[in-house]
Amino acid sequence: MPNFKYRGKNIKGETLKGKLEAGSEKEAILLLRRQNIYPIEIKKESIANKEISFSIFQKVKIKDLAVFCRQFHAILDAGISVLESLDILRNQTENKKLRDAIDDIYEEVQKGKSLSSAMANYKSIFPEILINMIETGEVSGQLDVVLERMAVHFEKENKINQKIQGAMVYPAIISIVALLVVWFLMTFVLPNFVDMFKGFGITLPLPTRILLGTGKWLKNYWYILFAIIVALIYIFRKYSNTEKGRYRIDKLKLKLPVIGKVSGKIATSRFARTLSTLLASGISIIEAMEIVIRIIGNSVISEGIHKSMDNIKKGLGIAEPLKELGIFPPMLISMIRIGEESGSLDSMLAKTADFYDEEVESAVAKMTTLIEPLIIVILAFVVGAIVVSIVLPMFEMFNQIGV
Repeated sequence: MPNFKYRGKNIKGETLKGKLEAGSEKEAILLLRRQNIYPIEIKKESIANKEISFSIFQKVKIKDLAVFCRQFHAILDAGISVLESLDILRNQTENKKLRDAIDDIYEEVQKGKSLSSAMANYKSIFPEILINMIETGEVSGQLDVVLERMAVHFEKENKINQKIQGAMVYPAIISIVALLVVWFLMTFVLPNFVDMFKGFGITLPLPTRILLGTGKWLKNYWYILFAIIVALIYIFRKYSNTEKGRYRIDKLKLKLPVIGKVSGKIATSRFARTLSTLLASGISIIEAMEIVIRIIGNSVISEGIHKSMDNIKKGLGIAEPLKELGIFPPMLISMIRIGEESGSLDSMLAKTADFYDEEVESAVAKMTTLIEPLIIVILAFVVGAIVVSIVLPMFEMFNQIGV
């Protein structure tokens, strides 16, 4: 069934625009009039008038979701209806992919669908926690409160992500510069020295010949190396998308000396914050735990929590079943136990999440201080090997002159 783009006015005199599916232009007009929209212009969507979009290359980041929830809350809090709020949001959202999704959601809600069910069609954009929270907000009549909680939730998630990304920028720059320096030395500097040594009839030592051959290969066949790197990245990504591969990689992340501690603290923070947000919005502990399992971001931890669900469903609480797993730190277990006993589990989890957010920042800073000297040592070793390869023929040349 073809799509029609329309522009029209409602009974309040407001100008509306959007898209709808209809068998013909007459059917589209009838559908609009049933919605009390009087069309001014209707066009059948075709390749010629369809808006060119590069949104498939544009990701919806956590920051975009935080802004979406914050703006949605502010508009609803001002007393504006959900439909009018969506209309405002679709006109002011900067992210093209998110704006297109809101545009379609607006049309679905206009047809009578609930907001959560319309958003469920875009699970690749809206996380499961947001869809479930909005559904809870619709049922309880506290959609604005739920959106404010989700805004805070995504803002904290974004803050942690930015800290991690920001901490890795400097080591990444050093690594790139180091690789470029090594490539330049091996492909341009070393061959010039070698040509000079050959002119004196000096037999090149084995280390020099190895580095010279490597440099020539890099200079002439760099594209093969590039293709190998791209292929390895592709294979790794395909493997990490499989259930078995993802589990093994997540397990490795938790066992690595420095990265393991950071990964564990990030998972603990995410678990505590997500569960706190869900419980504060009135979602049952069982349903909340099942949502956490799907969005925790580590398959090893997800599997562990899933194993503890039988005991949680039996009414044993969540502190003891989680303690038996041996995955989460003792502090989280203690805070959960106190929260269960005092009836303030959501607030205890929120405090724990804030604590581990700070722990993540500290752990990332420590990791960065360890990575930087490691990169410098590796760079010094490689450059040192190149320098030695240049110096060895020079000693041979001096020996011949001395003779």
